[in-house]
Amino acid sequence: MALLDCQFFSESLGLNTAMTVILPQATTSQIGLEGKGGGGPYPTLWLLHGLSDDHTIWLRRTAIERYVAPMGLAVVMPNVHRSFYADMVHGGKYFTFLTEELPRIARSFFPLSDKREDNFVAGLSMGGYGAFRTALTFPERYAAGASLSGAVNRAIDGDEPTDRNDALRLAFGNVDNLRGTPNDLLHLASQLVERGADRPALYQCCGTADFLYDQNQSFLNHMKTIGLDVLYEEHEGVEHTWDYWDRQIHRVLKWLPMDAEPGA
Repeated sequence: MALLDCQFFSESLGLNTAMTVILPQATTSQIGLEGKGGGGPYPTLWLLHGLSDDHTIWLRRTAIERYVAPMGLAVVMPNVHRSFYADMVHGGKYFTFLTEELPRIARSFFPLSDKREDNFVAGLSMGGYGAFRTALTFPERYAAGASLSGAVNRAIDGDEPTDRNDALRLAFGNVDNLRGTPNDLLHLASQLVERGADRPALYQCCGTADFLYDQNQSFLNHMKTIGLDVLYEEHEGVEHTWDYWDRQIHRVLKWLPMDAEPGA
């Protein structure tokens, strides 16, 4: 695999930011890796970090590089700070950055496919919210979205630490007013069904001891009510931890609807 750390200026944010990128590389000389290359354009997983982390965390806490080596899959991991992947009330336009500027910049740097069937988005915690928001807002661009222990229903109260509530207020303003807005995943899902849009494949998982478990149950129940399919898995006694997300990102990679060869 080719591993790159890219620093660049974002016009959406008005500041320098970064992304870490894994690119497929055909190799037999890296011990323990069976690399799958090709000339691209490569299918791409846009992989999102949580509230306390940055673009480097997936490489530091999981074996994502080893997991994707035989897949011919590129992985783009952007840094969005504590933005909740939102066009913030008090901050930058991070949703615009994630969904408009980042794909344009990444595809100008690297041979990444822009086809819907080759693009997937996933994330954990805050990144799970960002992944589902992206897939539900732009189902014509993404074939699949996955949330690992995601903050998937911001419109309900939760037993969350004060620092998270502070980040929510900076991102969304009054969190009590999220319901029925473009920041509300339940609202986005209902709109997708009502307009008969393309439906991305959705994967959701959460541990039963996670502080976001109630949010995940609420989201899942709404999906059942509106008839939007979600592959849901829960795990008894599991909390908000990296050993869980390492296992589950491996599960997500096996689940992704990847059928074609890179560039096909």
